[in-house]
Amino acid sequence: MAPRQGTEPRSKARASALAVPAAAPAGRAVAGADEPASGEGNRPGVIADRIVDAILAGRLAPGQRLGEQALADLFGCSRTLVREAMARLSARGMVEVNARRGWFVVQPSLDEAREAFGARQALETGLLHGLNGPLPKAAIRQLKAHVAREQAAIAADDPAERSWLLGDFHVCLAECAGNGLLADIVKDLTARTTLIATLYQSTHAAGESCAEHAQIVAALEAGDQARAIALLRQHIGSVAEHLGQTTAADDPLAPLRAALSPLRSQPAAGGATPPATSRRPARKRLFTDLIPDPTNPRKTKER
Repeated sequence: MAPRQGTEPRSKARASALAVPAAAPAGRAVAGADEPASGEGNRPGVIADRIVDAILAGRLAPGQRLGEQALADLFGCSRTLVREAMARLSARGMVEVNARRGWFVVQPSLDEAREAFGARQALETGLLHGLNGPLPKAAIRQLKAHVAREQAAIAADDPAERSWLLGDFHVCLAECAGNGLLADIVKDLTARTTLIATLYQSTHAAGESCAEHAQIVAALEAGDQARAIALLRQHIGSVAEHLGQTTAADDPLAPLRAALSPLRSQPAAGGATPPATSRRPARKRLFTDLIPDPTNPRKTKER
């Protein structure tokens, strides 16, 4: 990706990676919802980009399995090309392989989460520090248009579009800052933090993120680079601070514990909740003891 100052359209590679049916909103990242265009789906780079965009859109969850044959069928290519795409994603920290079970979307630990957000703060604020002057008007228009699309997705209650746009804002900002190489790195880091926000149940609201994006763009439009940097650092830090501290990844028994926890009392007729002192009726035994229990006189007598 060549450096740009916001005056050029998004790269052809990204456009092809985001190709969707005409009925879908522009920019939506879709994985598995439609067939790639003929001749586009047989390149490992396109497969890898589509998977990263699906992660940004929240369509692929941490720990989700990515079957080689299923991907080969979807993209109309060989499993060899799929494995090459998976190897690229593994090098970018997006997927990991299990020798017996195949490829999976990564599940970052809490320590890795902190590192990812710290890396984003350093990289993205560094991009703004490196600006030689105010962003061109074309770049500001591009950023404003992006924020407007975020607002529309939030108003339409479209989680996938909203998630992708909120993450892609940072990629767009890096592109407008004129560094396409770092924009690719920002995209990978943003995808990882999207997984982290999903895994650690982030409570940072989408509307809040969008408002913070608008403030950053306003500062850049005013030529206040120092304020834009401060707002960007605060924004990324705020998202990180809203991460939960406990997850199923930290407690591998959580799903089983939840499944086997005692059932709550069922509502009585009319929706009233039975009193806390009510006792569950005794269940009948399905089987009787074949041999009397000498320690239980009552059972011996009954027999």
